[in-house]
Amino acid sequence: QLQLVESGGGLVQPGQSLRLSCAAASGFTLDYYAVGWFRQAPGKEREGLSCFTHSGVSTNYADSVKGRFTISRDHAKGTVYLQMNNLRLEDTAVYYCAAVHVHYCPANVSLFSSWGQGTQVTVSS
Repeated sequence: QLQLVESGGGLVQPGQSLRLSCAAASGFTLDYYAVGWFRQAPGKEREGLSCFTHSGVSTNYADSVKGRFTISRDHAKGTVYLQMNNLRLEDTAVYYCAAVHVHYCPANVSLFSSWGQGTQVTVSS
């Protein structure tokens, strides 16, 4: 079972930026996996944000982050990033990356089978 590790979370003020990273744990690889970013705020359901396939196709799941969040992938580093700009108070959540061993980004996000432990992002003035 693929193991994922997220990093890059933290406490920022509104309008600032963060970049989250998602990598496979030692002994694993993200090759040939579609990798997505998700978040869950307290008392709310998990929300899909975006996804990036192995071949470089990205899919956005959430209108709320369009134009502010960008997903990217560095195969050489085996890492998928989520660049988050112009952060808002409502972006506060635990952010997760997840992967599924397919060549496309599933419309049904429940298909993502491997999940990281999450990284906390807090936006506060």
